[in-house]
Amino acid sequence: MRFLRTPLLVLLLLTGCKTSVKNIQKDVAVPYSVEELQKRTFNYFWELADSTNYQIPDRYPTLTFSSIAATGFGLSAYIVGAEKKYVTREAAADRTLKTLQVLWNLQQGTETSGVSGFKGFFYHFLTLDKATRFKDVELSSIDTGLLMAGILSAMSYFDKNNETEKMIRQTADALYRRVEWDWMMNGNETMSMGYHPQGTPGASPKHGFIPAQWKGYNEAMVLVIMAMGSPTHPIDSTAWTKWCSTYPWDSFQGQENVQFDPLFGHQYSHVWIDFRGIQDAYMQSKGIDYFENSRRATISNRNYCIANPLGAKGYGEWCWGLTACDGPASTKMNVDGKQWTFYDYRARGAASIQTVDDGTIAPTAAGGSYPYEPGICDSTLQYMWNTYYQDLVGEYGFKDAFNLTYVTDETPNGWFDVDYLGIDQGPILLMIENHQSELIWNVMKKNPYIVAGLKKAGFKGGWLSEK
Repeated sequence: MRFLRTPLLVLLLLTGCKTSVKNIQKDVAVPYSVEELQKRTFNYFWELADSTNYQIPDRYPTLTFSSIAATGFGLSAYIVGAEKKYVTREAAADRTLKTLQVLWNLQQGTETSGVSGFKGFFYHFLTLDKATRFKDVELSSIDTGLLMAGILSAMSYFDKNNETEKMIRQTADALYRRVEWDWMMNGNETMSMGYHPQGTPGASPKHGFIPAQWKGYNEAMVLVIMAMGSPTHPIDSTAWTKWCSTYPWDSFQGQENVQFDPLFGHQYSHVWIDFRGIQDAYMQSKGIDYFENSRRATISNRNYCIANPLGAKGYGEWCWGLTACDGPASTKMNVDGKQWTFYDYRARGAASIQTVDDGTIAPTAAGGSYPYEPGICDSTLQYMWNTYYQDLVGEYGFKDAFNLTYVTDETPNGWFDVDYLGIDQGPILLMIENHQSELIWNVMKKNPYIVAGLKKAGFKGGWLSEK
Protein backbone atom coordinates (compact mmCIF):
# COMPACT_ATOMS: atom_id res chain seq x y z
CA MET A 1 0.00 0.00 0.00
CA ARG A 2 1.50 3.31 -1.10
CA PHE A 3 -0.03 6.27 0.67
CA LEU A 4 -0.32 9.85 -0.54
CA ARG A 5 0.82 11.51 2.68
CA THR A 6 3.69 13.66 1.45
CA PRO A 7 1.68 15.65 -1.11
CA LEU A 8 -0.79 16.68 1.59
CA LEU A 9 1.95 18.11 3.78
CA VAL A 10 3.16 20.22 0.89
CA LEU A 11 -0.38 21.38 0.16
CA LEU A 12 -1.00 22.24 3.79
CA LEU A 13 2.06 24.45 3.78
CA LEU A 14 1.06 26.08 0.51
CA THR A 15 -2.53 26.72 1.59
CA GLY A 16 -1.63 27.95 5.05
CA CYS A 17 -3.37 25.20 7.03
CA LYS A 18 -2.08 25.38 10.57
CA THR A 19 -2.62 21.80 11.65
CA SER A 20 -0.85 18.95 9.92
CA VAL A 21 -1.64 15.45 11.11
CA LYS A 22 2.09 14.83 11.19
CA ASN A 23 2.39 17.37 13.99
CA ILE A 24 -0.39 15.92 16.14
CA GLN A 25 1.17 14.46 19.26
CA LYS A 26 -0.84 11.52 20.48
CA ASP A 27 0.03 12.22 24.11
CA VAL A 28 -1.16 15.84 23.99
CA ALA A 29 -4.93 16.32 23.92
CA VAL A 30 -6.14 18.83 21.35
CA PRO A 31 -9.40 20.49 22.46
CA TYR A 32 -12.49 19.47 20.53
CA SER A 33 -13.77 21.58 17.70
CA VAL A 34 -15.90 20.49 14.79
CA GLU A 35 -13.35 22.05 12.45
CA GLU A 36 -10.54 19.94 13.92
CA LEU A 37 -12.70 16.84 13.63
CA GLN A 38 -13.56 17.55 10.00
CA LYS A 39 -9.98 18.30 9.03
CA ARG A 40 -8.61 15.11 10.55
CA THR A 41 -11.41 13.02 9.09
CA PHE A 42 -10.82 14.48 5.63
CA ASN A 43 -7.19 13.46 5.90
CA TYR A 44 -8.21 9.80 6.14
CA PHE A 45 -9.32 9.95 2.52
CA TRP A 46 -6.73 12.38 1.22
CA GLU A 47 -3.65 10.81 2.78
CA LEU A 48 -4.53 7.12 2.71
CA ALA A 49 -5.61 6.81 -0.92
CA ASP A 50 -3.25 4.54 -2.81
CA SER A 51 -0.64 6.52 -4.72
CA THR A 52 -1.20 4.65 -8.00
CA ASN A 53 -4.81 3.39 -8.07
CA TYR A 54 -6.28 6.03 -5.70
CA GLN A 55 -8.64 3.59 -3.97
CA ILE A 56 -9.44 4.14 -0.28
CA PRO A 57 -8.55 1.43 2.26
CA ASP A 58 -11.44 -0.22 4.04
CA ARG A 59 -9.66 0.40 7.35
CA TYR A 60 -6.43 1.75 8.78
CA PRO A 61 -3.88 1.03 10.26
CA THR A 62 -4.93 -2.61 9.80
CA LEU A 63 -4.58 -2.98 6.05
CA THR A 64 -6.60 -5.69 4.33
CA PHE A 65 -8.21 -4.36 1.14
CA SER A 66 -9.74 -1.25 -0.34
CA SER A 67 -13.47 -0.58 -0.20
CA ILE A 68 -15.40 0.73 -3.20
CA ALA A 69 -17.91 2.31 -0.81
CA ALA A 70 -15.11 4.09 1.04
CA THR A 71 -13.85 5.37 -2.31
CA GLY A 72 -17.35 6.74 -2.97
CA PHE A 73 -17.27 8.62 0.33
CA GLY A 74 -13.76 9.77 -0.56
CA LEU A 75 -14.82 11.34 -3.85
CA SER A 76 -17.37 13.45 -1.96
CA ALA A 77 -14.81 14.17 0.75
CA TYR A 78 -12.55 15.79 -1.86
CA ILE A 79 -15.34 18.27 -2.57
CA VAL A 80 -15.41 19.23 1.10
CA GLY A 81 -11.64 19.56 1.10
CA ALA A 82 -11.73 21.92 -1.87
CA GLU A 83 -14.51 24.08 -0.43
CA LYS A 84 -12.91 24.31 3.01
CA LYS A 85 -9.50 24.92 1.41
CA TYR A 86 -7.81 21.95 3.02
CA VAL A 87 -6.53 21.43 -0.53
CA THR A 88 -6.85 23.51 -3.67
CA ARG A 89 -9.68 22.91 -6.11
CA GLU A 90 -7.05 22.01 -8.69
CA ALA A 91 -5.55 19.35 -6.42
CA ALA A 92 -8.98 17.93 -5.62
CA ALA A 93 -9.90 17.86 -9.30
CA ASP A 94 -6.65 16.15 -10.23
CA ARG A 95 -7.14 13.47 -7.56
CA THR A 96 -10.76 12.98 -8.57
CA LEU A 97 -9.99 12.59 -12.25
CA LYS A 98 -7.21 10.08 -11.58
CA THR A 99 -9.55 8.07 -9.35
CA LEU A 100 -12.30 8.03 -11.99
CA GLN A 101 -9.91 7.12 -14.79
CA VAL A 102 -8.60 4.17 -12.79
CA LEU A 103 -12.16 2.99 -12.11
CA TRP A 104 -13.06 3.29 -15.79
CA ASN A 105 -9.99 1.39 -16.96
CA LEU A 106 -10.11 -1.43 -14.42
CA GLN A 107 -10.97 -4.66 -16.20
CA GLN A 108 -14.54 -5.94 -15.91
CA GLY A 109 -15.28 -9.66 -16.01
CA THR A 110 -16.14 -12.83 -14.10
CA GLU A 111 -12.64 -14.29 -13.86
CA THR A 112 -11.41 -15.41 -10.46
CA SER A 113 -8.61 -12.85 -10.48
CA GLY A 114 -7.38 -9.80 -12.33
CA VAL A 115 -10.79 -8.15 -12.69
CA SER A 116 -12.51 -5.44 -10.67
CA GLY A 117 -16.14 -5.47 -11.77
CA PHE A 118 -18.80 -6.81 -14.10
CA LYS A 119 -21.64 -5.13 -16.02
CA GLY A 120 -20.65 -1.77 -14.55
CA PHE A 121 -20.83 -2.97 -10.95
CA PHE A 122 -17.72 -3.33 -8.82
CA TYR A 123 -16.63 -6.03 -6.43
CA HIS A 124 -17.19 -5.18 -2.77
CA PHE A 125 -13.50 -5.15 -1.86
CA LEU A 126 -10.48 -4.69 -4.11
CA THR A 127 -6.86 -5.60 -3.49
CA LEU A 128 -4.67 -2.84 -2.15
CA ASP A 129 -1.96 -3.14 -4.77
CA LYS A 130 -3.80 -3.69 -8.06
CA ALA A 131 -7.42 -2.77 -7.24
CA THR A 132 -8.68 -6.14 -8.45
CA ARG A 133 -11.24 -8.45 -6.87
CA PHE A 134 -10.25 -9.44 -3.34
CA LYS A 135 -10.50 -13.22 -3.02
CA ASP A 136 -14.05 -14.29 -3.96
CA VAL A 137 -16.06 -11.31 -2.70
CA GLU A 138 -19.39 -10.57 -4.31
CA LEU A 139 -20.27 -8.06 -6.95
CA SER A 140 -22.00 -5.65 -4.56
CA SER A 141 -25.05 -3.62 -5.52
CA ILE A 142 -25.11 -1.35 -2.46
CA ASP A 143 -21.38 -0.71 -2.38
CA THR A 144 -21.44 0.08 -6.09
CA GLY A 145 -24.35 2.39 -5.29
CA LEU A 146 -22.36 4.26 -2.65
CA LEU A 147 -19.43 4.50 -5.07
CA MET A 148 -21.72 5.87 -7.78
CA ALA A 149 -23.19 8.42 -5.38
CA GLY A 150 -19.69 9.75 -4.83
CA ILE A 151 -19.05 9.66 -8.57
CA LEU A 152 -22.22 11.65 -9.31
CA SER A 153 -21.27 14.22 -6.69
CA ALA A 154 -17.96 14.72 -8.49
CA MET A 155 -19.79 15.00 -11.82
CA SER A 156 -22.00 17.80 -10.52
CA TYR A 157 -19.42 19.69 -8.45
CA PHE A 158 -16.59 20.00 -10.95
CA ASP A 159 -18.39 22.25 -13.43
CA LYS A 160 -15.58 24.51 -14.65
CA ASN A 161 -14.75 24.79 -18.34
CA ASN A 162 -11.20 23.45 -18.12
CA GLU A 163 -9.87 20.18 -19.47
CA THR A 164 -9.56 18.41 -16.11
CA GLU A 165 -13.07 19.21 -14.94
CA LYS A 166 -14.59 18.43 -18.34
CA MET A 167 -12.91 15.03 -18.20
CA ILE A 168 -14.25 14.48 -14.68
CA ARG A 169 -17.79 15.07 -15.90
CA GLN A 170 -17.37 12.84 -18.94
CA THR A 171 -15.77 9.96 -17.05
CA ALA A 172 -18.22 10.13 -14.16
CA ASP A 173 -21.12 10.10 -16.60
CA ALA A 174 -19.66 7.12 -18.46
CA LEU A 175 -19.13 5.13 -15.24
CA TYR A 176 -22.72 5.71 -14.14
CA ARG A 177 -24.20 4.92 -17.55
CA ARG A 178 -22.24 1.65 -17.68
CA VAL A 179 -23.96 0.16 -14.61
CA GLU A 180 -26.62 -2.38 -15.63
CA TRP A 181 -29.02 -1.78 -12.75
CA ASP A 182 -31.81 -3.64 -14.54
CA TRP A 183 -29.64 -6.77 -14.78
CA MET A 184 -29.19 -6.80 -10.98
CA MET A 185 -32.98 -7.03 -10.62
CA ASN A 186 -32.75 -10.58 -12.03
CA GLY A 187 -36.36 -10.43 -13.19
CA ASN A 188 -37.66 -9.54 -9.72
CA GLU A 189 -39.43 -6.47 -8.39
CA THR A 190 -36.57 -5.69 -5.99
CA MET A 191 -32.82 -5.62 -6.53
CA SER A 192 -30.47 -8.42 -5.48
CA MET A 193 -27.87 -7.56 -2.88
CA GLY A 194 -25.17 -8.91 -5.17
CA TYR A 195 -23.83 -11.53 -7.52
CA HIS A 196 -21.22 -14.30 -7.20
CA PRO A 197 -19.77 -15.18 -10.61
CA GLN A 198 -17.85 -18.18 -9.28
CA GLY A 199 -19.74 -18.53 -6.06
CA THR A 200 -18.68 -18.48 -2.45
CA PRO A 201 -18.01 -21.71 -0.52
CA GLY A 202 -20.90 -22.37 1.82
CA ALA A 203 -23.15 -19.79 0.22
CA SER A 204 -26.57 -20.66 -1.13
CA PRO A 205 -26.67 -20.61 -4.05
CA LYS A 206 -22.95 -21.06 -4.60
CA HIS A 207 -23.05 -18.94 -7.73
CA GLY A 208 -25.32 -16.41 -9.33
CA PHE A 209 -27.47 -13.75 -7.73
CA ILE A 210 -27.59 -13.49 -3.95
CA PRO A 211 -31.13 -14.49 -2.89
CA ALA A 212 -31.39 -11.61 -0.39
CA GLN A 213 -32.92 -8.52 -1.98
CA TRP A 214 -33.09 -4.84 -1.11
CA LYS A 215 -36.43 -4.19 0.54
CA GLY A 216 -37.27 -1.15 2.63
CA TYR A 217 -36.24 0.13 5.02
CA ASN A 218 -32.45 0.47 5.16
CA GLU A 219 -29.50 2.28 3.61
CA ALA A 220 -30.39 1.40 0.01
CA MET A 221 -32.73 4.32 -0.78
CA VAL A 222 -30.00 6.11 -2.74
CA LEU A 223 -29.25 2.88 -4.63
CA VAL A 224 -32.85 2.43 -5.79
CA ILE A 225 -33.20 6.12 -6.69
CA MET A 226 -30.02 6.07 -8.81
CA ALA A 227 -31.16 2.88 -10.53
CA MET A 228 -34.50 4.49 -11.37
CA GLY A 229 -32.82 7.60 -12.76
CA SER A 230 -30.47 5.79 -15.13
CA PRO A 231 -30.78 6.84 -18.80
CA THR A 232 -29.26 3.55 -20.00
CA HIS A 233 -30.33 0.72 -17.66
CA PRO A 234 -33.24 2.02 -15.57
CA ILE A 235 -35.40 -0.08 -13.30
CA ASP A 236 -39.17 0.28 -13.36
CA SER A 237 -41.02 2.85 -11.26
CA THR A 238 -42.90 0.02 -9.54
CA ALA A 239 -39.64 -0.83 -7.78
CA TRP A 240 -40.16 2.10 -5.40
CA THR A 241 -43.69 1.02 -4.53
CA LYS A 242 -42.37 -2.47 -3.82
CA TRP A 243 -39.53 -0.99 -1.75
CA CYS A 244 -41.96 0.97 0.42
CA SER A 245 -44.39 -1.94 0.80
CA THR A 246 -42.14 -3.65 3.35
CA TYR A 247 -41.63 -0.64 5.65
CA PRO A 248 -42.04 -1.52 9.35
CA TRP A 249 -43.75 1.58 10.83
CA ASP A 250 -43.84 1.39 14.63
CA SER A 251 -43.10 3.20 17.90
CA PHE A 252 -39.90 2.81 19.89
CA GLN A 253 -38.52 4.80 22.82
CA GLY A 254 -41.17 7.48 22.42
CA GLN A 255 -40.70 7.96 18.67
CA GLU A 256 -42.93 6.80 15.82
CA ASN A 257 -41.18 6.14 12.53
CA VAL A 258 -40.07 3.54 9.98
CA GLN A 259 -37.95 1.14 11.98
CA PHE A 260 -34.38 0.08 11.24
CA ASP A 261 -32.10 -0.63 14.16
CA PRO A 262 -28.55 0.48 13.17
CA LEU A 263 -28.31 4.22 12.60
CA PHE A 264 -26.24 3.98 9.42
CA GLY A 265 -29.40 2.89 7.60
CA HIS A 266 -30.94 6.25 8.47
CA GLN A 267 -27.83 8.15 7.35
CA TYR A 268 -26.11 6.86 4.21
CA SER A 269 -28.71 7.97 1.64
CA HIS A 270 -28.99 11.34 3.40
CA VAL A 271 -25.28 12.00 2.86
CA TRP A 272 -26.10 12.70 -0.80
CA ILE A 273 -29.83 13.47 -0.96
CA ASP A 274 -31.57 16.29 0.89
CA PHE A 275 -34.86 14.69 1.91
CA ARG A 276 -36.06 17.76 3.80
CA GLY A 277 -39.45 18.87 2.55
CA ILE A 278 -39.80 16.28 -0.21
CA GLN A 279 -42.14 13.32 0.15
CA ASP A 280 -43.05 10.15 -1.66
CA ALA A 281 -46.56 8.73 -1.34
CA TYR A 282 -45.64 6.74 1.76
CA MET A 283 -44.22 9.65 3.72
CA GLN A 284 -47.03 11.91 2.58
CA SER A 285 -49.45 9.44 4.18
CA LYS A 286 -47.48 9.69 7.44
CA GLY A 287 -47.23 13.48 7.41
CA ILE A 288 -43.43 13.61 7.67
CA ASP A 289 -40.40 13.30 5.39
CA TYR A 290 -37.42 10.94 5.47
CA PHE A 291 -35.27 13.54 7.20
CA GLU A 292 -37.74 13.68 10.10
CA ASN A 293 -37.91 9.90 10.07
CA SER A 294 -34.14 9.75 10.58
CA ARG A 295 -34.28 12.43 13.26
CA ARG A 296 -36.75 10.32 15.20
CA ALA A 297 -34.56 7.25 14.75
CA THR A 298 -31.62 9.20 16.17
CA ILE A 299 -33.63 10.28 19.21
CA SER A 300 -34.92 6.77 19.87
CA ASN A 301 -31.39 5.35 19.57
CA ARG A 302 -30.17 7.89 22.10
CA ASN A 303 -33.17 7.32 24.38
CA TYR A 304 -32.45 3.60 24.39
CA CYS A 305 -28.83 4.19 25.42
CA ILE A 306 -29.91 6.58 28.19
CA ALA A 307 -32.39 3.98 29.47
CA ASN A 308 -29.55 1.43 29.21
CA PRO A 309 -31.60 -1.71 29.92
CA LEU A 310 -28.55 -3.99 29.86
CA GLY A 311 -26.50 -1.84 32.21
CA ALA A 312 -23.63 -1.17 29.81
CA LYS A 313 -20.83 0.93 31.25
CA GLY A 314 -20.52 4.53 30.11
CA TYR A 315 -23.91 4.91 28.43
CA GLY A 316 -25.62 8.24 29.00
CA GLU A 317 -27.01 11.39 27.45
CA TRP A 318 -23.68 12.23 25.81
CA CYS A 319 -22.39 8.69 25.28
CA TRP A 320 -24.67 6.85 22.90
CA GLY A 321 -24.82 5.59 19.34
CA LEU A 322 -25.52 2.06 18.11
CA THR A 323 -24.72 1.28 14.50
CA ALA A 324 -22.62 -1.04 12.35
CA CYS A 325 -19.05 -0.93 13.63
CA ASP A 326 -16.11 -2.89 14.97
CA GLY A 327 -16.40 -4.61 18.33
CA PRO A 328 -14.10 -6.11 20.95
CA ALA A 329 -14.50 -9.83 20.16
CA SER A 330 -16.98 -12.53 19.30
CA THR A 331 -17.26 -14.12 22.71
CA LYS A 332 -19.27 -14.56 25.88
CA MET A 333 -17.91 -13.58 29.27
CA ASN A 334 -18.95 -12.72 32.79
CA VAL A 335 -18.78 -9.04 33.73
CA ASP A 336 -19.59 -8.11 37.34
CA GLY A 337 -21.62 -11.26 37.79
CA LYS A 338 -23.60 -10.84 34.55
CA GLN A 339 -23.21 -12.88 31.38
CA TRP A 340 -22.53 -10.74 28.31
CA THR A 341 -22.39 -11.64 24.63
CA PHE A 342 -19.90 -9.52 22.72
CA TYR A 343 -19.38 -9.22 18.98
CA ASP A 344 -16.62 -8.16 16.64
CA TYR A 345 -17.83 -6.30 13.52
CA ARG A 346 -21.62 -6.25 13.63
CA ALA A 347 -24.60 -4.07 12.80
CA ARG A 348 -25.61 -2.91 16.27
CA GLY A 349 -28.78 -0.95 16.83
CA ALA A 350 -32.02 -0.49 18.70
CA ALA A 351 -35.55 -0.50 17.27
CA SER A 352 -38.87 -2.21 17.82
CA ILE A 353 -38.01 -4.85 15.23
CA GLN A 354 -34.67 -5.82 16.77
CA THR A 355 -32.03 -4.69 19.25
CA VAL A 356 -28.37 -5.66 19.07
CA ASP A 357 -26.42 -4.17 21.97
CA ASP A 358 -23.19 -5.39 23.52
CA GLY A 359 -22.04 -2.11 25.03
CA THR A 360 -20.20 -0.90 21.92
CA ILE A 361 -20.54 2.76 20.96
CA ALA A 362 -19.45 4.18 17.58
CA PRO A 363 -18.81 7.93 17.18
CA THR A 364 -20.03 7.73 13.59
CA ALA A 365 -23.55 7.18 14.94
CA ALA A 366 -23.65 10.72 16.32
CA GLY A 367 -21.49 12.14 13.53
CA GLY A 368 -23.69 10.71 10.79
CA SER A 369 -26.82 12.08 12.49
CA TYR A 370 -25.36 15.58 12.90
CA PRO A 371 -27.91 17.43 10.70
CA TYR A 372 -30.88 15.79 12.42
CA GLU A 373 -29.98 16.94 15.93
CA PRO A 374 -26.90 19.19 15.66
CA GLY A 375 -26.90 20.34 19.28
CA ILE A 376 -27.16 16.86 20.74
CA CYS A 377 -24.75 15.31 18.26
CA ASP A 378 -22.10 18.01 18.64
CA SER A 379 -22.23 17.76 22.44
CA THR A 380 -21.93 13.98 22.14
CA LEU A 381 -18.89 14.17 19.88
CA GLN A 382 -17.33 16.77 22.16
CA TYR A 383 -17.88 14.57 25.21
CA MET A 384 -16.34 11.51 23.54
CA TRP A 385 -13.40 13.53 22.21
CA ASN A 386 -12.57 15.24 25.49
CA THR A 387 -13.28 12.26 27.77
CA TYR A 388 -11.58 9.47 25.83
CA TYR A 389 -9.11 11.42 23.72
CA GLN A 390 -6.02 9.32 24.49
CA ASP A 391 -7.66 6.06 23.43
CA LEU A 392 -10.37 7.09 20.97
CA VAL A 393 -8.95 10.02 18.97
CA GLY A 394 -5.98 10.03 16.62
CA GLU A 395 -4.53 11.58 13.51
CA TYR A 396 -7.64 10.79 11.44
CA GLY A 397 -10.22 11.80 14.00
CA PHE A 398 -12.33 9.24 15.84
CA LYS A 399 -11.32 5.61 15.81
CA ASP A 400 -14.21 3.38 14.95
CA ALA A 401 -15.68 2.27 18.28
CA PHE A 402 -15.20 1.58 21.98
CA ASN A 403 -16.72 -0.63 24.67
CA LEU A 404 -16.25 0.20 28.35
CA THR A 405 -18.08 -2.94 29.49
CA TYR A 406 -15.52 -5.25 27.89
CA VAL A 407 -12.93 -5.35 30.68
CA THR A 408 -10.15 -7.94 30.61
CA ASP A 409 -6.55 -8.14 31.78
CA GLU A 410 -5.54 -6.75 28.37
CA THR A 411 -8.25 -4.05 28.40
CA PRO A 412 -8.59 -2.93 32.05
CA ASN A 413 -10.24 0.36 31.04
CA GLY A 414 -12.45 -1.17 28.41
CA TRP A 415 -11.87 -1.86 24.73
CA PHE A 416 -10.93 0.87 22.25
CA ASP A 417 -10.57 0.15 18.56
CA VAL A 418 -7.20 0.68 16.92
CA ASP A 419 -8.72 1.17 13.47
CA TYR A 420 -10.51 3.87 11.53
CA LEU A 421 -13.09 2.62 9.00
CA GLY A 422 -13.61 4.46 5.72
CA ILE A 423 -17.37 3.91 5.56
CA ASP A 424 -17.71 5.31 9.08
CA GLN A 425 -15.37 8.27 8.58
CA GLY A 426 -17.28 9.40 5.50
CA PRO A 427 -20.64 10.15 7.16
CA ILE A 428 -18.94 12.09 9.96
CA LEU A 429 -17.23 14.50 7.57
CA LEU A 430 -20.01 14.80 5.02
CA MET A 431 -23.01 15.06 7.31
CA ILE A 432 -21.36 17.72 9.45
CA GLU A 433 -20.67 19.66 6.26
CA ASN A 434 -24.25 19.20 5.07
CA HIS A 435 -25.42 20.79 8.30
CA GLN A 436 -22.93 23.64 8.04
CA SER A 437 -23.24 24.54 4.36
CA GLU A 438 -25.57 21.99 2.68
CA LEU A 439 -22.62 21.40 0.35
CA ILE A 440 -23.14 17.83 -0.85
CA TRP A 441 -26.93 18.21 -0.77
CA ASN A 442 -26.78 21.26 -3.03
CA VAL A 443 -24.31 19.61 -5.38
CA MET A 444 -26.58 16.60 -5.81
CA LYS A 445 -29.65 18.77 -6.41
CA LYS A 446 -27.93 19.74 -9.67
CA ASN A 447 -27.52 16.13 -10.78
CA PRO A 448 -30.07 15.20 -13.46
CA TYR A 449 -29.98 11.50 -12.63
CA ILE A 450 -30.76 12.02 -8.95
CA VAL A 451 -33.59 14.41 -9.82
CA ALA A 452 -34.97 11.97 -12.41
CA GLY A 453 -34.84 9.08 -9.94
CA LEU A 454 -36.62 11.03 -7.23
CA LYS A 455 -39.38 12.11 -9.59
CA LYS A 456 -39.79 8.59 -10.96
CA ALA A 457 -40.20 7.36 -7.37
CA GLY A 458 -42.99 9.90 -6.91
CA PHE A 459 -41.23 12.42 -4.69
CA LYS A 460 -42.80 15.87 -4.72
CA GLY A 461 -42.59 19.22 -2.98
CA GLY A 462 -39.77 21.26 -1.46
CA TRP A 463 -36.71 21.93 -3.56
CA LEU A 464 -37.79 19.27 -6.07
CA SER A 465 -40.70 21.49 -7.17
CA GLU A 466 -38.15 23.86 -8.71
CA LYS A 467 -36.60 21.15 -10.89
